[in-house]
Amino acid sequence: MTESDRHALRAHPWEFEVKPFRIAGNLYFVGNRDVGSYLIDTEEGLVLIDSTYPSTAPLLIQSIADLGFSVRNIKHLFHTHGHFDHFGCTGFIKAFSGCMTYLGRRDAVMFVENPSMILSEGSGICDFSPFVPDVLLDGGEVFRFGSTELLVIATPGHSDGCMSYFFDVEEAGFKYRCGLFGGAGFNTLTDEFIRKHGNTHSRSEYIESIDRLLEEEVDIMLGNHTAQGRMLEKHAEAVSLGSSAPFIDRNEFRRFLLERKERFYREFTVK
Repeated sequence: MTESDRHALRAHPWEFEVKPFRIAGNLYFVGNRDVGSYLIDTEEGLVLIDSTYPSTAPLLIQSIADLGFSVRNIKHLFHTHGHFDHFGCTGFIKAFSGCMTYLGRRDAVMFVENPSMILSEGSGICDFSPFVPDVLLDGGEVFRFGSTELLVIATPGHSDGCMSYFFDVEEAGFKYRCGLFGGAGFNTLTDEFIRKHGNTHSRSEYIESIDRLLEEEVDIMLGNHTAQGRMLEKHAEAVSLGSSAPFIDRNEFRRFLLERKERFYREFTVK
């Protein structure tokens, strides 16, 4: 993220607004120009994955309302990992909805033992602190909310407690598997970051996580950050076609993972 974007998040976060949209079935995009956030409408209430920046709370709440839903009906809030751009609105949503919150166990430990690793430092956000999760995730859990089954896979690397999520949606009589890699970024794998925070294990874990996810079959790839899954470009194509077809690509997730793996080996050695 550029310094201009950091300033915008502090001073005029409305510039990050993205109109919400349905991806397929009961799955909706409610994120912003930088960070993805996904709403699943289940028979047992709303499930939200990631809550974006602290300063973009009004955008997230408005996006949910624009779709005809209420933040008060969010029952479960899952987090891909413990960086502030993915849990920034969680306290707000918890206060309004009373939802259950979920986070990787190792990131919950990070909150207590090394809170500087939530990466809010330098953001200009004062008095911001992590939330206390209700449920700690280790990976391997399967949660059922009505007809929606959510699989959690531990994918450490970008953060120690990073989690990836997989679930099915139905569209036009067909079932499609959605996949969200919980942390694809390299910013926590650099020499500078490792010298500062001592996470020497992160690079080897990142590659192990990529290899684990390559075993998964995914029809609809969701971007942890909006650009990663070309979410806005696909939506524009979907509007033009009047169909969810642009989101459906059985090879995209694998291509993305292989690209990240190739780039990783160009930039780093395993530590």
